Amino acid sequence: MTAPAELLSALLPALLIGFFGSGHCLVMCGGLVSALQMMMPNQNPVAKLKLQLALNAGRISSYVLFGALTGWLGMQGMMLAGAGKPLLQLLSGLMLVLMALYISRLWTGLTALENLGKKLWRYIQPVAARLLPLDSTLKAFGYGLCWGYLPCGLVYSALAGSLASGSALQGAIWMLGFGLGTLPALLLAGQAAATVQQLKNKAVVRYAIALLLSLYGLQTIYLALRRLVF
Repeated sequence: MTAPAELLSALLPALLIGFFGSGHCLVMCGGLVSALQMMMPNQNPVAKLKLQLALNAGRISSYVLFGALTGWLGMQGMMLAGAGKPLLQLLSGLMLVLMALYISRLWTGLTALENLGKKLWRYIQPVAARLLPLDSTLKAFGYGLCWGYLPCGLVYSALAGSLASGSALQGAIWMLGFGLGTLPALLLAGQAAATVQQLKNKAVVRYAIALLLSLYGLQTIYLALRRLVF
């Protein structure tokens, strides 16, 4: 597989996971988004949109940095253990299957990971509070960087995928795709967000995406096992 194809294969599944898993984002962060919008100056819609984009750019930037770090750590860990990329590929496939189960709502065990980040958020939250009100794009971007540390089982689950990606670059691309997938749910407001959520709540849509992810995951597992065995 060529390098661009490998990057695309990392981007697309993460994009789907972010988009169809972002119902969790609306539940966890919907109130925060509304509150932050209230803390933005009463400007024209274009100026407010710039602040919202800066806010989400900061959030996604944090995800990309985390993805690069976990991708690098995953590869280093496998090298120290004497394992190669097929084992990382196997882990990646397993995570895709678990994500498919999460999106289909047949299993929500991945959300239990949220407790892992609560202690770290206690130190980040005061820093974020000092950036309020969000009256400049720089402050909005900075708050978004802090927002990326907010405890979220969906984010931690996505990071597990970057851990198995095999490199810092692919880990970063994976989390970029995930972050972009969550963007519509958190950027849109009111009826538009409700419409997006209604689409994602349709069982046939959830199951179709879950099936695609699980097939991709099973193919990844098969290729990994074939390399490990042969």
